[in-house]
Amino acid sequence: MAASERSVPLQERPAESRSGRNAPPSATELTAALATAGYLADDEISLVLWLALKLERPILVEGPAGVGKTELARAAGKALGRELVRLSCYEGLDEAKALYEWDYAKQMLYTQLVRDAIGRATAAAPNVAEAVDIVAGSAASFFDRRFLVARPLLRALESPTPTVLLIDEVDRADPEFEAFLLELLADMAVTIPELGRVEATHAPLVVLTTNGTREMTEALRRRCLHLFLDYPAPSRELAILRSRLPGIDQRLSQQITDFVAGLRALDLKKSPSIGESIDWARALMLLAKSQLDPELVKSTLGLLLKHNDDRATVEPRLGELVASS
Repeated sequence: MAASERSVPLQERPAESRSGRNAPPSATELTAALATAGYLADDEISLVLWLALKLERPILVEGPAGVGKTELARAAGKALGRELVRLSCYEGLDEAKALYEWDYAKQMLYTQLVRDAIGRATAAAPNVAEAVDIVAGSAASFFDRRFLVARPLLRALESPTPTVLLIDEVDRADPEFEAFLLELLADMAVTIPELGRVEATHAPLVVLTTNGTREMTEALRRRCLHLFLDYPAPSRELAILRSRLPGIDQRLSQQITDFVAGLRALDLKKSPSIGESIDWARALMLLAKSQLDPELVKSTLGLLLKHNDDRATVEPRLGELVASS
C-alpha cells in the first residue's frame, strides 16, 4: 500500500479499500454465513456488520449481559474465516497488557552478552560526556522490534491476514484507556514512542462490547457504528435453541423459550442469558425430560438464576410461570 493512502484518515478512505473488499457481497449473504457459524442474526445485525466491513469502521455493540455480543464477534470470525483476537477489559488495564511491552529480561540478557563490546567502544572516549553519547547510541538497539512483546491490539494490527479484534466489555476499563483507543479506532494505527507509528497491515474488524456499566464518551461513539442488542424475541430465541440443540423435543423447546421470557419480564438482578437458556435446555435433555413441571424447574433453577434474591422472587411464582409456558 502506498504511504500516501496510509496517511488518509480511515473515515475518508473509499468504501472499497483494503479488507473491505473481502466482505460478503451483501448483508443477506453475511446472514447466511453467520448462520453457518451458529449465530442467527436478524437483518439489522447483519446490515451493521456488513457496513462495518465495507466501510472499515469499528462497531460498538451495547446491551445487557448475555445477549450474544461476544458471540457475535466469535461468529463473525468463523463466518469470515478470520482469527479472533480478544482483549478482555478490566479496571487498571494499560498499554503494557493491551498493546505491547518490552521484554526486559531479554534486554538484560543481551546487555550482559554485549557488555564487553560496549566496554571496548567506550574505552577510547576522551571524556565521560562522549562515553555517555556512545552508550546512548548503543541503548537505542535495545528498543528494537526483537525485544517487543505484542499484546492483542498490536497483534491484530500486525497480523499478515485480516482478523476480528474483539475489545470485550470496554466499559470496565478506565476512561484513560478509552482515550488511548481513539487513535486505533480512527486510523487503525498506534504509536509506540520508541519505534514510531505502526499501521495495520490489514484493517481488522473491530468489535467493542459494553454492558453499560459506564457511559462511553462521545469521542469513542463518533468513531464507531452502533448496534444495540437486547434479549431476542421468543420466536428468534426458539430458533436459536433448536439450532444449537437439534435433537430437543419441539414442545419442550417452546416451553423453555416461553418460561425464560416470563423470567425476563420480572424484576430480577440478573435475567437469564441466551447461553444460560441453552445450558438449561441441554440439562433437561440429559434428564430425558419432554415437558416442564414446577418441581423440575425448581430443582434446576440454578442453571438460570445466579442470585438468591432472584430465586426468592421466582419460586413462589413457579406454578404460574410454568402454566403460562
